[in-house]
Amino acid sequence: MHIGAHALANNLFVAPMAGVTDRPFRQLCRRLGAGHAVSEMITSRPELRDSLKTSRRANHDGESAPITVQIAGTDAAMMAEAARYNIDRGAQIIDINMGCPAKKVCNKWAGSALMRDEPLALDIVEAVVAACAPQRVPVTLKMRTGWCDTERNALRIACAAEAAGVAMVVVHGRTREQGYKGLAEYDTVAAVKAALRIPVVANGDIDSPQKALQVLRHTGCDALMIGRAAQGRPWIFREIGHFLAHGVPMAPPATREVRGWLLEHLQDHYALYGEAVGVRTARKHIGWAVRALPGGEAFRAVMNTLDDTAAQLRAVATFFDELAETHPCLPQPAANDASARLSA
Repeated sequence: MHIGAHALANNLFVAPMAGVTDRPFRQLCRRLGAGHAVSEMITSRPELRDSLKTSRRANHDGESAPITVQIAGTDAAMMAEAARYNIDRGAQIIDINMGCPAKKVCNKWAGSALMRDEPLALDIVEAVVAACAPQRVPVTLKMRTGWCDTERNALRIACAAEAAGVAMVVVHGRTREQGYKGLAEYDTVAAVKAALRIPVVANGDIDSPQKALQVLRHTGCDALMIGRAAQGRPWIFREIGHFLAHGVPMAPPATREVRGWLLEHLQDHYALYGEAVGVRTARKHIGWAVRALPGGEAFRAVMNTLDDTAAQLRAVATFFDELAETHPCLPQPAANDASARLSA
């Protein structure tokens, strides 16, 4: 699997998720089987570049190549300048956000709202590709199937993006109108794959090794992008990789092994955010990790009252030590029959 000249470890990608896929989380996912990871969305607005929030999102210290930065905005010239700015600071691939459904993004006509203005969307793609070309930095595009159920225009935009020089397209199998509700559909994704010569990546509702295989077979895509299913379960990438390679499920991880991964992740998280912010922002990662485990909800309620990192670390270590006494291997969540189906 390649993006431009960059060879990837495999075809399993971590989806960019604002407030989630910071550098510590990306590194954890790569360690546990992801072949590629994209940064959180970074605004193209120059007046926000020096903010602490943006600087943390742009932190790639110690991260393995290729460094991929996702940019978002509504002005072609500003997006081109944002691409150049991030390349000067180490970006090796630039990803255009045309998939975020968040209201605060779409209300400014960025993210998936761009799909409602195809001429503007193409202007942005062409401007960013032109800005990246002199540095031989490939451009990728992440989008949805369309704005709403009656406006599924992913195929038109994808074909235009390929003609403009985009190196890869990711399609989330939902419209902007859906947000994250309902089931993802993959027929549109398959149509994009059939029409393009560049790599196409399927995204949306891929939450198990079995579903990953179904989506690959249904769409014919070159790769898969996993987002929410990796929250609290970053080892899903190695589970999917094992299943695709061998056709049998991988044994669940040892509970103490998960304990070690989470504690190391928390320490990396604190190092990036500091004590005050780190203890608060770590709560969601801990909550995701324990939500389906025995006693997880009660533990989360207590953990959310802790206000220093040392206490948080001790609490997490104790919870998993006690869990390991009765469950040497991590208990597996119940299968979700609805998500296992492919929606036409």
